[in-house]
Amino acid sequence: MKETWEKIRKSPLFLPIVSMVLVLLINLFKDAGFFAIGINNGIISGRLIDVLNRGSEIAILAVGMTLVVAVSAGTDISVGSVMALAACGCCSLLAGYGVTSVTELKYPMIVGMLFGVLLGAVCGGFNGFLVAKMKIQPMVATLILFTAARAIGLLVNANMIVYIRYKPYSYLGNFIPGCPLPTPIFAAIVVIAVVALFLRNTAMGTFIQAVGINSRAARIAGINSTVICWSCYLVCGICAGIAGIVASSRIYSADSANIGLNYEMDAILSVALGGNSLGGGKFNLAGSVIGAYTIQAITTTLLAMGVSTDQAPVVKAIIVVLIVVIQSPIFKEWMAARKAKKVSAGKEITA
Repeated sequence: MKETWEKIRKSPLFLPIVSMVLVLLINLFKDAGFFAIGINNGIISGRLIDVLNRGSEIAILAVGMTLVVAVSAGTDISVGSVMALAACGCCSLLAGYGVTSVTELKYPMIVGMLFGVLLGAVCGGFNGFLVAKMKIQPMVATLILFTAARAIGLLVNANMIVYIRYKPYSYLGNFIPGCPLPTPIFAAIVVIAVVALFLRNTAMGTFIQAVGINSRAARIAGINSTVICWSCYLVCGICAGIAGIVASSRIYSADSANIGLNYEMDAILSVALGGNSLGGGKFNLAGSVIGAYTIQAITTTLLAMGVSTDQAPVVKAIIVVLIVVIQSPIFKEWMAARKAKKVSAGKEITA
């Protein structure tokens, strides 16, 4: 029994899961009905469903961010802005340039959505080129689109908010008729499953870790570290594009100023909360996904406790710092040293 517990405790997912459970339990103490799930008008509803629904975009971003952090020991701070650009490109194409609101689409909906994802891929490829080929520090390289992507999105939308009042467009961000669960949950599941299966069934995951640990040694071993690094940024851009389309569908429009605002920080925190090292190398995709929903659970908790939207980031930052410190190697080593000291002291007393 003791060996089983030690094996569980040493699992990389142990602390991320414990962190999420603690956040959810705080909600339970505040509201006894937090875990209650009901069906209203054929739709499954409840606080847990809200967490899964609202955290979907962050989970999608966390998938791409995990690969970027692992391969380059850096972060892509442009994902929130790329979300906005992808949404603007999609809606502007569907509505027509300079049109603010439509009920009928100028092009098929799938064309607009694919165009938005393509814009995300182009942005990811651009970031990857700067980091992998030009050897620019990741935060500096992605700062370009962090600053420019929203402005480009505003130009694409002719300095307006474009509304797509075509009912099927809202399905991706809300509900498909006849389906009781929010569609964003399925979008997140598909993205996570596709990337996880690809990493598991190919050598890509091993290559990413090898490049992240030591890119020079990886090149000597025959791994094209430039292509691997570029590919991770490309995937991150595609994930941002998908998240942007989901966010746009959720509100039936493209608002360059607000879609994806501060989501890059939540995506980075998701990776950290998932127990992944921001120094690159070994990574755990499942941990990042758990971290993403933990971030959303914290946000839901603060709103339920009456914390204002202006104060919420401060409280959330304090909570995240505590969780990250608890998961840090230094803290683990300190706890292990204390445990060893107690065991040693106990043996001396027995003797």
